[in-house]
Amino acid sequence: MQKIVPHLWFDKEAKEAAEFYTTVFPNSKITKTSVLHDTPSGDCDVVSFSIWGYSFMSISAGPYFKLNPSISFVVNFDPAQDSKARNRIDIIWEKLMDGGEALMPLDTYPFCERYGWVKDKYGVSWQLVLTDSQDDKRPFIIPDLMFVNNVYGKAEEAKKFYISVFKNAPNGDAKHGTTARYHADREFDKKGTIKFTEFTLAGQWFDAMDSGYKHKFNFNEAISFIVNCADQKEIDYYWGKLSAVPESEQCGWLKDKYGVSWQIVPKQMDEMMDKGTPEQIARVTEAFLKMKKFDIAKLQKAYEGE
Repeated sequence: MQKIVPHLWFDKEAKEAAEFYTTVFPNSKITKTSVLHDTPSGDCDVVSFSIWGYSFMSISAGPYFKLNPSISFVVNFDPAQDSKARNRIDIIWEKLMDGGEALMPLDTYPFCERYGWVKDKYGVSWQLVLTDSQDDKRPFIIPDLMFVNNVYGKAEEAKKFYISVFKNAPNGDAKHGTTARYHADREFDKKGTIKFTEFTLAGQWFDAMDSGYKHKFNFNEAISFIVNCADQKEIDYYWGKLSAVPESEQCGWLKDKYGVSWQIVPKQMDEMMDKGTPEQIARVTEAFLKMKKFDIAKLQKAYEGE
């Protein structure tokens, strides 16, 4: 199981968007669909899907959070790994642009032979990159965090913090990767701030950047990261390390000190929601809706009807 899973919040479009992405990207599929009943948002579609082996989850839970480019997904097209990469990047760009918006047109840039940044018709942002993997090969999908406004200039600090939190994750290393800085003050960006940096958490790649432009968005709950935990000890650990906004703690959700949202979830919940009877699922749902940090023992008792 993927340790950290991006979670996309939609108003009503979770199933439609997942179906769209699995037709846009090759080697992609919907892996599970379910419905959460009687939540504060009513009945909510929950969809799990994978893009080229990378897992996502999405939910239709009302118009409460708006997707924005503060968290985007880098899509690497590497000719060394995919003989069709040069054609594929153009094909996928056109599909994502259908009803979408180009934030940076697909073109040649000083930093990349072929690159484009697009916000698709559902509001999810993708950075398409023709990769030159002469050193380490990059995975197809990498989440990218953009630090803006009140957290501008904190990309490097955040990277170090996340690495410290996930340094003992059992799924793989947490480590630093390449970093590029602005070497002189620019119109919006200060010397020394991060143009681009990469790191791994639990063996999964992440990117981060600073942007001094006055953006009209910040990190929010529309994109969060699920951390799948083996036991209560892990839940307690990640909750204690990451939670920094008490008023945002609800149903396993929290916000860290940079405003990024995380969901700290026991792996056992998947089994309960997959294999349980409708009555068991209803009891577990009722129980977790009352929780802030998840309590596995209480969830198990709800599942068993105790």
